[in-house]
Amino acid sequence: MVAISNSADSSSGSGIDADGWLAGAEQRPSPNQDARPPETTIDLLVIHNISLPPGEFGGDWIDALFFNRLDPNAHPYFAPIASVRVSAHLLIRRDGRLIQYVACERRAWHAGVSSFQGRERCNDYSIGIELEGTDETPFTEAQYARLVACTHQIQRHYPAITDARIVGHADIAPGRKTDPGPAFDWLRYRRAVGASPSGTEHR
Repeated sequence: MVAISNSADSSSGSGIDADGWLAGAEQRPSPNQDARPPETTIDLLVIHNISLPPGEFGGDWIDALFFNRLDPNAHPYFAPIASVRVSAHLLIRRDGRLIQYVACERRAWHAGVSSFQGRERCNDYSIGIELEGTDETPFTEAQYARLVACTHQIQRHYPAITDARIVGHADIAPGRKTDPGPAFDWLRYRRAVGASPSGTEHR
């Protein structure tokens, strides 16, 4: 295993197995993944949003994107992205259902060109969670509950992911990305995971 979980015991009750699969998640391994660089410590959590087509929820289009099966003719929005190879570790649907596409010990292709505190290539050392939604659509109670539970699991297993190292896609790709967007309630989320809301850039 090239990634370093940084946990004292990979079976310590974090709810994540040694390969980085979360208990309670439906496993759908995407081909869009690879090994993290040797001796990488996983120490960043990135929150995104996604909907395909934009603003439409449910259906199989996100799966199709992550499995390189998106039909470019099915919707005008799909044509320019159908050939893009992307994935995320986790997706939280509107009803709170959790799907895992990439084991946390592996590198998912979610961040793109990115930088955190001067360190580039965030995919190398981060875990990416997609919330089914848009920048402007309020997220559901079920999504917040599942996201908080996932965050607790991840932080127990990867203690290098401190509260200060939980960010949005917009934070690591400013000017290029805007998600999870203004509809995401950072204050509510940080309070629920136990982080102090003071001192954070998210309001």
